[in-house]
Amino acid sequence: MSQGLFLRDLTKLSVMISASIAMTPALAQSPSSFPLPAPVKAPAISVTTLKEVTKTLASDPFEGRAPTTAGEEKTISYLIAQMKKAGLRPGNKGQWTQDVPLVQLTPSPNTHLSITGGKQRLDFAYKTDLVATSYRVQPHIEVKNSEMVFVGFGITAPEKNWDDYAGVDVRGKTVVILINDPDYEMRSLDGPFGGRAMTYYGRWTYKFEEAARHGAAAALIIHDTFPAAYPWNVVVSSWTGPQLELDLPNGHMDATQANGWVTQEAAKAIFASAGKNYDKLASAAKQPGFKAVSLGMKANLAIDSDIKHQASRNVIGVLPGTSRKADYVLYSAHWDHLGHCEPVNGDDICNGALDNATGAAGLIALAKAQVKAGPAKRSMIFLAVTAEESGLLGSQYYAENPAYPLAQTVGGINMDGLNIFGPTRDVTIIGGGKSELEALLSRAVRAQGRTLQPEATPEKGSFYRSDHFSFAKRGVPMVYARSGDDMVYGGIAAGRTASDDYTNLRYHKPQDEYDPKWNWAGAVQDLQLYYQIGRELANSDAWPNWYDGAEFKASRDASRRRPQ
Repeated sequence: MSQGLFLRDLTKLSVMISASIAMTPALAQSPSSFPLPAPVKAPAISVTTLKEVTKTLASDPFEGRAPTTAGEEKTISYLIAQMKKAGLRPGNKGQWTQDVPLVQLTPSPNTHLSITGGKQRLDFAYKTDLVATSYRVQPHIEVKNSEMVFVGFGITAPEKNWDDYAGVDVRGKTVVILINDPDYEMRSLDGPFGGRAMTYYGRWTYKFEEAARHGAAAALIIHDTFPAAYPWNVVVSSWTGPQLELDLPNGHMDATQANGWVTQEAAKAIFASAGKNYDKLASAAKQPGFKAVSLGMKANLAIDSDIKHQASRNVIGVLPGTSRKADYVLYSAHWDHLGHCEPVNGDDICNGALDNATGAAGLIALAKAQVKAGPAKRSMIFLAVTAEESGLLGSQYYAENPAYPLAQTVGGINMDGLNIFGPTRDVTIIGGGKSELEALLSRAVRAQGRTLQPEATPEKGSFYRSDHFSFAKRGVPMVYARSGDDMVYGGIAAGRTASDDYTNLRYHKPQDEYDPKWNWAGAVQDLQLYYQIGRELANSDAWPNWYDGAEFKASRDASRRRPQ
C-alpha cells in the first residue's frame, strides 16, 4: 500500500472526516449490455501456500523487500521459483522478469520559494510552508520570474464540459491549484465529479500531469486538510527525502520543472498580496465556467537534487490460453515494501507481512489453482510488480511497456493486502460504479452468500492509490475489492477493531510481521472470488468496458478501435 501516494492515509483525522458524513451511498448503477460469461465454481485455495509464501517473504532475511536491495534479489529468486513450481511459464519473451529502471532524486532541504510583484515580497520556508521537487532528472532546477496563474481545480474534462485552462496560456508560468474535485463537499455521489467520491481529476498526480500537458513551468497545489483527507505533516513526510521515479530516456523533461505543495495559510498570503480574495476565488472555482485568474505576481523557485540511477524488476508468469491465447486476463500484486525503516524497540525491518507479502502469496495460490484447472480459452498473466510503495512505479512501467498489449488485456484483478482477520459477511468494492466487471463480482459475491457494499470513505480516492490504477488509466477494466467489516465472528465492531488495530499499530511499521495465529478464512473467500472472475473472463469471448461517464472509457474505446 503506497507510502509514496500519501500512505493511503488512514489516520485518526481521516476516520473523523468519514464519521462526520453520516450517510453511506448506494453503489452507483449504470446500464450495461455486457453479456455475463457462464459462471464457474471456485476450487479450494491452498492455505498452506498462503502461509508459506507470506512467512518467507516477510522474514527478516528478506530485509523488508525494498527495491534495488539485497532483499529484492532474494524476493525475485523466490517468486520465480514459486511461479515455476506452480506451473506457469516465463511471461516476458521467455524471461521471468522485466527490468524497471529507476532514478532516485533527493531534493535539498534548502529549497525556497519567493514571490514578487505583489503588495509585498513573500518568502516561504521548506517544510513549514512549502514542499517541492522536480521529476526532471537534473541536478539543478530553477524557475525564475514565472507568472502565477490560479487555475481553480486544474481540470480539463471534455466529457464533463469542464476546462479550467480554457482561454489561458500557461506556458512557462506557475499554476496554483486546489486539491480534490469541484464537488467534494457534496454528501451524495451524484455530483458532476462524483460528489463526495473523489475522481482521478481530484488526485494530485492528475493535476501535475495536466499542468505539464499545458506547458506550465511549475505547479503548486494548495493543501487543505478536509478535501485532501490528510494533514500537512503527511505531505511533508511523503515529499521530503529521497523520491523514486522511473528512469526514462527523456529524463522526464516533458514534466513541469517543479511540482509542489503550499499550505492553505501560504496560499491565502499569496492571494492577499495579489489583491485577491482567496475564499471567493476558491468558491468560484467550484462553479462551471470558471475562468483562470492571473495573480499578477512572479514565482522564483530553485531545487537542487542528488541523483542516483538504479534498477528493479517486475516478475511475470503466464498460463497460455487455447483458442484465444492472444487475449489476456491479468492478476497483479506488488512484492515490495519499505525495507529498513524507523526502528521500534530496536527492530528496524519493515517486513510488510500483510502489506503485501499476503498479496504476493495470493498471486501464487491463484496461479496454482488456475494451472490445476487447466488452460482456459484466454491466457492469464500473473504479475508481481515492484516499487508500489514509491508511487506505483512497477505497474506504471509495465503498463507503458507491456509484455502483452493492453488493448488485448480483457480485464484484471489487483491484490493489495489480504484479509487475515477471519471470514466476513460482506465485500467492499473500491471505486464502485465504474466498470462492467462489477457484474461478475456481484454475481460471485452473491453465490458466496455475502453482500457487496460501497466503500465507507470514497472521498479518499482509494481506487487511484494501488497498482490496478496504472492499468485502469490506460483503459483496462480492473476490479479492486476486498473483505468488508462485517465479520462472521463479532460483526462490524470486530471488523473495525481489527482494521484499526492494524492501521494504528502495524501499518508501515516493523510490527507488520507474520503471525502463525492469523485466520486465513477471509483471504480464501476473497481469493475464490478473484479465481471465479478471472476464470469466467478467460473462458468467455466478452469484452467488458467502463460505464459511460467513467474517466477511463475513452481510453478503452480508443484502444479497442485500433486494428488488433
